[in-house]
Amino acid sequence: MNFNIYLDDETGQQLNHVAKQAGENRNALVRRAVSEWLSRHGKPQWPDEVLAFRGMADMPSFEAGRDSIKPPATDPLA
Repeated sequence: MNFNIYLDDETGQQLNHVAKQAGENRNALVRRAVSEWLSRHGKPQWPDEVLAFRGMADMPSFEAGRDSIKPPATDPLA
């Protein structure tokens, strides 16, 4: 996929400088930066195994014990 991006002059000059130092072209650096950003921000925070977890059959649900939880003696936010 091809598309254009527009950078301010200072950012463009920094990109040119870093590309020259790294011996790579600007497009390669931008591809790598976008790929790294997406790997950190483009996926859910939890691994798929955690998101798919539906509990254990022999374990009561968390909500089942809600009635036995006592409120705090004092309001910590008061």
